[in-house]
Amino acid sequence: MDRTSTKVGVLLGAVLLIIFGAALLSGRSASSREEASRSGEATAEASGTRAGSRPSGSAPTGSEEPRPPAKELLPMPLCWKGLGELDKNLSFDNFRQALEAAVAGPDRYLAGYLQERLTELIGGDVNRALQVVAWAEGAQAPYLGVFIEALKASDAVHSPKVVDALLKIGEDKGALLINRGAVLDALDTQKRLGPAQLQRVKALALDESLDSTSWLATRTIGRVMKEDFERTGTFAPYWKELMDLSEKSDDMAVRLLALEMPSYSNPVLDGESIDRLSKIMTTDRERDVREMAAFRLAVTEEPEKALEAYRNAFPTEQDECVRWALFRFAVRAAGPNALPLLQQFAAQDPRFAADLQNFQRLYAEGTVDFARIWLGVEERHNCLMEEGAPH
Repeated sequence: MDRTSTKVGVLLGAVLLIIFGAALLSGRSASSREEASRSGEATAEASGTRAGSRPSGSAPTGSEEPRPPAKELLPMPLCWKGLGELDKNLSFDNFRQALEAAVAGPDRYLAGYLQERLTELIGGDVNRALQVVAWAEGAQAPYLGVFIEALKASDAVHSPKVVDALLKIGEDKGALLINRGAVLDALDTQKRLGPAQLQRVKALALDESLDSTSWLATRTIGRVMKEDFERTGTFAPYWKELMDLSEKSDDMAVRLLALEMPSYSNPVLDGESIDRLSKIMTTDRERDVREMAAFRLAVTEEPEKALEAYRNAFPTEQDECVRWALFRFAVRAAGPNALPLLQQFAAQDPRFAADLQNFQRLYAEGTVDFARIWLGVEERHNCLMEEGAPH
């Protein structure tokens, strides 16, 4: 399998599903720079300081007449004509008409402003949120992006009724994939997913016919896991489903993401997780997934058990980059206690002899924290994970 083409395909699919109306809603800072640049060029033209021109105020040459000092021109902030009237008359009932006018008009930023106003109009009103869900069901870009982004930022999106309505669209096989993916994106801001909700999202993640939408379902589980873990310490229900996805999905991107998502909260894994990750680390057909399993093993409450898993995996692993993952993440799992294992690895594969010496020197100098250890490591294998090892 072409690793690059797979990752690019996943990335493109995710980007298309997430940002929808990017042409309307993004690039504000770039536009401000363009406005400032245009104003600056106008100022330069007035003062005679464009490239190839004599700076204003320098001595005239030949028959040139002295020029008066140029009047300074400052870029003015953008504003919308009639915004006050729009705000005065805008309501939930006439919002769609206002949005259509904004999309059809020349000001590409007005739709972004209306998106923020829609979030305010929804507030905690469940009925309004359900109406926006209905709007999103058949919407196309850029309207779809406005509805989804406004909804996910509202308080009402946390209502079980709204979650159920979103999931029904995600499960609707007759709906467009972009709309099914959009509703999963709207669930990213949930504070928690109940058992039944979690199973429904997982089912979508396992549905290979959904293409990149299954990837979005996996990401939704991971993002809600992070939110719930940071608020309450709850991690196990989400991690169990992500582990299932990493074992059962035929989509490499889903398996990889399922193992990656805990990276954003770094919970400490238990012994059962080590057993399952050990199997993935030695049996998955994709190098990237085996590397990610090795990384995930490194944060555990049983470092000795993790070291044993690395020890068992190293002899049968043929890929140099996966072996390098086993090598360095053993150090992350157990610190200097991993050095005897690294000696075994270096004896089995001389390509890692210099790495062993590197780690031995760093620990001998008194460095303990892995983040600082990693800063002193010389990369010799040219196979850092694209997400940015060591994570």
